[in-house]
Amino acid sequence: MVLAVVTFVAYQPVWHAGFIWDDNDHLTANPAVAASNGLQMIWSSLAVSRYYPLTLTAFWVQRRLWGLNPAPYHLVNIALHAVNGILVFLVLRRLRVPSAWLAATLWVLHPVNVESVAWITELKNTQSGLFFFLSILCLLRFDADHRPGWYALAIACGLAAMLSKPSTVVLPVVLLLYAWWQRGRWRRADIARIAPFFILAVGMSALTIIEQRGHILRAGTTEWRLGPAQRLVIAGKAIWFYAAKILWPVRLTFVYPRWEIDALSLWSWVPTVAVVALGATLWWCRSRAWCRAVLLGIGFFVVALLPVLGFFDVYYFQYSFVADHFQYLACLGLISLAVSTGTGICARAGQWGRSLGTLAAVIVLLILGMSTWRQARIYQNMETLWRDTLAKNPAAWMAHNNLSDILIQQGKIEEAIGHLEQAQRLKPDDAVQHSNLGLALEQAGRVREAIGHYEQALRIKPDYAAAHSDLGLALARVGKPQEAMEHLEEALRLKPDLAEAHCNLGIVLAQTGRVPEAIEHFEQALRIEPDDPEAHCNLGKAFLQEGRLGDAIGQYEQALRIKPDDPKAHYGLGKAFLQEGRLSDAIGQYEQALRTQPDSAETHYNLGNALAQADRVPEAVVQYEQALRLKPDFAEAQNALARLQARQ
Repeated sequence: MVLAVVTFVAYQPVWHAGFIWDDNDHLTANPAVAASNGLQMIWSSLAVSRYYPLTLTAFWVQRRLWGLNPAPYHLVNIALHAVNGILVFLVLRRLRVPSAWLAATLWVLHPVNVESVAWITELKNTQSGLFFFLSILCLLRFDADHRPGWYALAIACGLAAMLSKPSTVVLPVVLLLYAWWQRGRWRRADIARIAPFFILAVGMSALTIIEQRGHILRAGTTEWRLGPAQRLVIAGKAIWFYAAKILWPVRLTFVYPRWEIDALSLWSWVPTVAVVALGATLWWCRSRAWCRAVLLGIGFFVVALLPVLGFFDVYYFQYSFVADHFQYLACLGLISLAVSTGTGICARAGQWGRSLGTLAAVIVLLILGMSTWRQARIYQNMETLWRDTLAKNPAAWMAHNNLSDILIQQGKIEEAIGHLEQAQRLKPDDAVQHSNLGLALEQAGRVREAIGHYEQALRIKPDYAAAHSDLGLALARVGKPQEAMEHLEEALRLKPDLAEAHCNLGIVLAQTGRVPEAIEHFEQALRIEPDDPEAHCNLGKAFLQEGRLGDAIGQYEQALRIKPDDPKAHYGLGKAFLQEGRLSDAIGQYEQALRTQPDSAETHYNLGNALAQADRVPEAVVQYEQALRLKPDFAEAQNALARLQARQ
């Protein structure tokens, strides 16, 4: 109970945090998690945002319980971490590890675990950890009383761990390591007992390799083309990196710098050689009990890291070769070893040593708890996460790119362009960076510059459907409708279910007078993404062009149900009300649009029209004048203002 309370207090900043990066892929925008029949999709396909079927099932269940309110998801993650801490204590106590309670508490409060607990996506870690530790505990109970039920439960929990996160396929190796630590050798009975775990691990490993390879091939980048020598260098460096973060957990960040690996440099091999030398030394003196204990702690640490040491391709490696969430389980090995070693030293020193050890333990727990609380604040939302990442790793091109999305949503277009230009300098051969920069430039009114970046994106990746779609709309804006249509049709040929391309093609068709065809594409976009407010607004505008005022109002109102502060929807609804003669409603909608987007000259102009028709002439004059301040060459506003002034 105390451990659970301590955990929830340390993670208090996360209680009301939001969704962050990759949460959309696993939860908020995952079609399988959203669909009522999603369980079939989750368990039968490798294409549903990685193959973590039991974790995605947990997300599916939670989404039915509390929708997309992030708070309960965070609380579930914290609760699982607290339960895992209790299980760690029970496992260590059964293994007779000295000061098991301290090791479990240090593991729960260590800030390297914040990423796994504060990030909703990493339910993969907390849930798989639950089953991982349960499996070990059940097997230990089986060893004690030889009841078959415990053994069956151990296998079931092992399978559940692997289905929650494939990296737990190391479980059978951990169990073998434990058997060796007990007796200093392996017996046939040990191998036979653990064999079913190996069979499960081999099957899950094969599925994961297939899934990761497909994901990497779809990405079409070359970051994972590493030779055997490079992989060995990465593994050695990563082991020491993770150990250092456990010992000295400072400057923890969401994305660490990606190392440049030069396997021809002798210095690059120092970490790997040091790991091998340490292992060989410990193995040479393995007959001593203390040495076997050290081998168990370090062995668990290295074995738990094996899937992410660079020997196998992992999609995340395009950003960095290391991440805090990779060592959620692994760090327990070194923490337990440090605690048991420290306890032994203090015990041999007598009463004063035990007192000093207790004081040191309290101080370390307080420091780690405070560090975890501070680190958890970084995960409040995506903006705090990416700004912290860039403060610690300015070369994180992915952070520049993702922060720009947030800035664009906030209307800070120029700041967003700055980050995108920095991302492009860091990764000039990335088609997505060029496409995103194009989108930002287009929003800033620099359409011809945007076109250049879309074209560069397509030179890098000719089959990039989204870039074809964005280029098509930009070409239409500069008066090249035929070229625009070609790119939009190519986008839909490459990706028929790309809702954005249907929307963009509908916009171009509407501009060229082919409104009925435009309506068909807007409706198709909404069949693909029914909660897209932009598509509802586009369809509403097309209905207005056709004179279908009731249908137009329905679409704008639906857009506002999805996004209540959408200025486009308020503007369009105001226009529809104005055409219906509902002047007060139109005025209200235009005013609402201006609260969100006060620098829109068109909205001020239309509000002026509505006020003029309502005989509120002085107020209409103010709106026309404001439109002209924002857009001095606005001819319609100049004429309307002149007419009103002539009447006064």
